[in-house]
Amino acid sequence: MRARIVLVALALSTFFFVTVETLPIGLLPQIAGGVHVSPSSVGLLVTAYGLVVVVATIPLTRLTHRWPRRRLLTALLLIAAGATALSAIAPSYPFLLAGRVVTALSQAVFWAVVTPAAAGLFPPRARGRAIAVLYAGSSAGPLIGVPAGTWLGQQLGWRAPFLALSVAGLVIAGIIVSLMPDIPPGEGHADRGSEPNRARYRTLVVATAVTVTGVFTAITVITPFLTDVSGISSSLIAGVLLIRGVAGMSGVVVAGFVPERHTWRALVALTALETVALALQGLWAAHAGAAVVAVAAGSFALSGIVTVNGTRVLQVAPAGTDMASAAVSTAFNVGITAGALIGSLMLSTALRGAPFVAAAFALGGVVTFLLEPRLAARSEPERVDA
Repeated sequence: MRARIVLVALALSTFFFVTVETLPIGLLPQIAGGVHVSPSSVGLLVTAYGLVVVVATIPLTRLTHRWPRRRLLTALLLIAAGATALSAIAPSYPFLLAGRVVTALSQAVFWAVVTPAAAGLFPPRARGRAIAVLYAGSSAGPLIGVPAGTWLGQQLGWRAPFLALSVAGLVIAGIIVSLMPDIPPGEGHADRGSEPNRARYRTLVVATAVTVTGVFTAITVITPFLTDVSGISSSLIAGVLLIRGVAGMSGVVVAGFVPERHTWRALVALTALETVALALQGLWAAHAGAAVVAVAAGSFALSGIVTVNGTRVLQVAPAGTDMASAAVSTAFNVGITAGALIGSLMLSTALRGAPFVAAAFALGGVVTFLLEPRLAARSEPERVDA
């Protein structure tokens, strides 16, 4: 029961970080007016956040990888809660940006350690289900956290949801520091790859970056694509995004039942599904209902990929799983940044073709995964000290 409570707290912490990262998107006008800057400057609060995570994840994880996870996760949540409170009371844009940067620095380390920490609470046979519960929290961020935060900001002002999230971070930190076992670093079964292999791990990193680039190319333009190309009314977009969110949550649940021996096959199948869904989104663009089905299928596949990725990295990590997770997290954020850039460029020039470009990247991810057995055959399994 204690381990389950801690797992729920860790899932809530993923919800906390995802919501904090993306909340400004829903409150652009209110924040811009509150600190007297343009909406595009507020948009930089999200872009800069992602870039900080990309740059800081690996060096900060290397710096802190010998810390016991209970203390490290508690410290990261306390820092993030304090920085989010700073954002809430910021009198000007520079203070707001500073709070965002500090929060991003804590998140950079958080994503590297939270998956091994959650997996280490349970026996290896329950690893997949534990990771599914963990990532259900991150999937609930866009589905529940951002809409709820946006509504609260519209009712009480943009500072209110940031203050609420700060309090939530403090509560979660209290649960973790009180109940999480204080296991010395390197002594848990999830601290080392169970089937370490450099080639398989590198393939995972590359495939993640390529696939996520494609997915976020499409996600970046999803609203204008559905309204301008598929002809869906703006008033219905919230409902479509809700369907997409529910499909993503379903993907997390299904992926949690994938046995470790089938993680590679699952990643191939899910990435192929993502490729097909993106291509069909383009092919069915003129048919609103079919386009929504394709969007939902893509969301299901993406959430499944993220969840199975969490289990896969604990298998094939050639050294400590913290550093291995840090590199995969960096690859994911590189994909988000690159996809957002490509999508924004296509927004005004080739909106209709965005899903096809996204599908091409996702297909590259499928090919990369399919090359894994051949690459791994040339590389003996190995274990390398962190």
